[in-house]
Amino acid sequence: MSMLSRALSTLLIAGGLLLATGPVQARNDAPAAKATPPVPLLWKVTGPGDSRVYLLGSFHMLRAQDYPLAADVDQAFAASSRVVFELSPQDMESPQLVQKMVQAAVRTDGTELKRDLDAATWTKLQAYATENKMPLAQLQGMKPWFVGLTITLGQFAKMGLDPNLGLDRHFMDRAAKAGKPTAGLEDIDTQIAVLAGMSMQEQQQMVAEALDQVDKADVEGRRLHDAWRRGDDKLLWTSMAAQMRGQYPQLYKRINTDRNDAWVPKLQQYLQAGQGGTLVVVGALHLLGNDGVVDKLKAKGFTVERVCTGCAKPRR
Repeated sequence: MSMLSRALSTLLIAGGLLLATGPVQARNDAPAAKATPPVPLLWKVTGPGDSRVYLLGSFHMLRAQDYPLAADVDQAFAASSRVVFELSPQDMESPQLVQKMVQAAVRTDGTELKRDLDAATWTKLQAYATENKMPLAQLQGMKPWFVGLTITLGQFAKMGLDPNLGLDRHFMDRAAKAGKPTAGLEDIDTQIAVLAGMSMQEQQQMVAEALDQVDKADVEGRRLHDAWRRGDDKLLWTSMAAQMRGQYPQLYKRINTDRNDAWVPKLQQYLQAGQGGTLVVVGALHLLGNDGVVDKLKAKGFTVERVCTGCAKPRR
């Protein structure tokens, strides 16, 4: 898998871009995951008084076999009086989400998708559309980033990964049932702009590589999913995000770093005295690396510790 294709796949399912993509029909014929609960990517940030923020790294597409969650995660939810997401549940359910997504994805200059793709990519797209019963005439009216995204998400869905089972959706449902207040760290426009702001070269490459990787996406998807289940923050960071940051610094900055920087002041508000506990559920990659939210809050002077009862203890 090429670097851009790998990076975008990583960020779509573990980095917080899936929320604005709409429903995907997942298959349920994937092998069952291990019976043990996933090891959580969970950190506790302690502020003054009783304030504390639990940072939970989400995987935006999961399987039914990924539940129930580890006791650490359930305890963090129970200890929190509110739950915060990238997008609020209200925005997730808003008709404006789909409307604005369509507005951003539809071509409005009278041209067709074919104009933006080289001959080889266009030929592959025609074959893919026929094989997967995708309406080519409809795709002609869309921008390349949306077409590439549709192909990539479709491949993950074939693995049995379902956005309706993602960790974000899970906790939105739990918060609603428990009557806990919820909020979002960004709005619909911000989420959509992350993808719609891709350069034409990035969009063209995204389509070409999504088509090239049609038969291989399950390998990378399983690797990411397995790393998330193991709580393997090092693999997720070093072999995925760090490489993207080195090879595509502007794209990485827009997708990851800029959003982290915008979130930190909002998270600090929940770390003021008297705020109690707050569970924050965001794409796992936003918590990793030296430009992740965890390290940024450490740099602000907060006490941050990994919460992981199931993690191997270091040898003395």
